[in-house]
Amino acid sequence: MAIKFWGANNPNGYMSNFFQSKFTIEGVTYPTVEHYFQSMKFKGTEFESYIANLKTPKETAQEGKRRDLPLRKDWESIKEDIMYTGIKEKFTQNSTLRSQLLNTGNNELIENSPYDYYWGIGKNGSVKNRLGILLMKLRE
Repeated sequence: MAIKFWGANNPNGYMSNFFQSKFTIEGVTYPTVEHYFQSMKFKGTEFESYIANLKTPKETAQEGKRRDLPLRKDWESIKEDIMYTGIKEKFTQNSTLRSQLLNTGNNELIENSPYDYYWGIGKNGSVKNRLGILLMKLRE
C-alpha cells in the first residue's frame, strides 16, 4: 500500500518539508527541513542566514528558488545529500516523528505534489518522487 503526503496540514503532513519540527545541524537550529534545504543552496554567503531565518516555509521556498541569488556551483550534485541530511536530522532529533515514520512499515511513501516533478510525483503521478524515496531509505 502507498502512503501519500503533501503539505504540512494534510494527512501524513509530518513527512512534508514544510512541517514545523525544529532540528539543529552544526549549531544552527532550523524550524523546517525546507529552511535547511533552501539555505544550503547559498552556504557560505549572506543569503544562507537570510533564507534560514525567514518566517514561513512557503516564503523560504519562494526565496530559495530565486535565481538572482548566488546559487552554489555544486548544487545539482549535492542536493540529494543535503535533503537526506535534513530529513535524517528532523526524524532522528524528534522521537515522535521517528516513531511515525517507522510505523509506516514497508509501505511506499509518495510525495503527492502535483507541482514538483523531482521531489514529488508531479501532475501525472509518475515522476521521480525523490523525497519519498529518501524517506524510505531513511526508514530502513
